[in-house]
Amino acid sequence: MTINVKTEEHIQHIEVDRPKKFNAMTQGMYHELAQAYFRLDADPEARVGLVYAVGPHFTSGLELTDWAGTFDAGKGFPFVAENEIDPFYMMSDKRCRKPIVLAVHGYCYTWGFEMMLNTDIRVAATDTRFGMLEVKRGFFPGAGATLRLAKEIGWANAMRYMLTGDEMSGPEAYRLGLVQELAEPGQQFDRALALARHVAKAAPLGVAHALRLSRLAVLEGEETARGLIYPAMEEVMKSEDMMEGLQSFIERRAAVFKGK
Repeated sequence: MTINVKTEEHIQHIEVDRPKKFNAMTQGMYHELAQAYFRLDADPEARVGLVYAVGPHFTSGLELTDWAGTFDAGKGFPFVAENEIDPFYMMSDKRCRKPIVLAVHGYCYTWGFEMMLNTDIRVAATDTRFGMLEVKRGFFPGAGATLRLAKEIGWANAMRYMLTGDEMSGPEAYRLGLVQELAEPGQQFDRALALARHVAKAAPLGVAHALRLSRLAVLEGEETARGLIYPAMEEVMKSEDMMEGLQSFIERRAAVFKGK
């Protein structure tokens, strides 16, 4: 397996593990990653995902020789199976309902950059080199950057990197808001894990609705999301977790939420 998955402390670890090839993505890796997203979405014990990679780089991009008959045939990524969720959110409307924290370092090229746009909290090592190199190779980004990057960092900032293929440094990605924290090289995983633990300790129902409604506002507009806020609030206010939150406040202790 080149994508290793385990769940600890309500955190599903999704480890990219092909370091000898700088974690270049094959079609097999794509399916393993899609299965990991499905598992995160379906596992009641997993409250948050943590994506990271082993080796000196997060990824050098796609293993292009393994993708013949897909992009050049107008098919995009391999169609996802019933037990998969496309991590690029391009091949279907299904999305992982759990938040995902990402830790990157070294090269974070092409698919790594575009998958990052679908994660919720991002930590980068200061040595990270982000890049959409496609226009330097003869084609263009096809995993969502053309749909999402301008929304994240503004039109001209997005075009500055997408149309040139130039690399973006970790500090520049932080300045533009693409990553939320910078860490010294080698410490990005620990910092991302700490953030994932904070999410995992929060009320699962509250986290789920906050994430769902925020996404809905971005994708379908504020009016659509606004109409669902208070019905969702009614549901959460009647939960066991809400009572636990109030009781823990009264008793001045950390809350222990169960997602009920």
